[in-house]
Amino acid sequence: MSDDAERKMQFLYALRSKGVTDHAVLSAMEKIDRGPFIRGYFTDRAYDDMPLPISCGQTISQPSVVGLMTQALDVSSRDKVLEVGTGSGYQAAILSCLARRVYTVDRHMRLVREARAVFDQLGLTNITAFTADGSFGLPDQAPFDRILVTAAAEDPPGPLLAQLKIGGIMVVPVGQSDTVQSLIRVTRLETGYEYDELRPVRFVPLVEGLGKDS
Repeated sequence: MSDDAERKMQFLYALRSKGVTDHAVLSAMEKIDRGPFIRGYFTDRAYDDMPLPISCGQTISQPSVVGLMTQALDVSSRDKVLEVGTGSGYQAAILSCLARRVYTVDRHMRLVREARAVFDQLGLTNITAFTADGSFGLPDQAPFDRILVTAAAEDPPGPLLAQLKIGGIMVVPVGQSDTVQSLIRVTRLETGYEYDELRPVRFVPLVEGLGKDS
């Protein structure tokens, strides 16, 4: 077995051991190599289950958290998905294997530009990336079947809840600080919203406005 094949096998084993058991999610994470989304000094850590720094003072989430969030979102091949917080583009790429269409927004133009280049390189044609204030979602493309937020808000943002279809699911980290956050799954019902607390997490805060580079 080649070193790469062995690393990938260990990578998938680590995901399963952390609770990522959905076959479709594991297949997507096997298909999308994390390597192209990491630059410079940390490229040799691509298969490690740890967050790593990327441009604009942001991070690429650890793969097991990406897997658990994707699993909680329960995406089907008919779904139109909004991701708030493109970052490296890795999470959007995973979603693109599972959904019909992925819209992803980030407040940093540089991150969106770099992510688009990787999407092109990998031939992922069902992702549209925008530079925008993600806390307001994408009203022009709403409503969405699924919404994934990769930055922590004090509460699930109202504009995003409003852009969720009836029966739709949003997964969002919620917390007052970067030390105490919970991953929440919100399901929109005819009569309101149902909230499930999934697990403790740590994410960068959801910030309003555009980045300095935008």
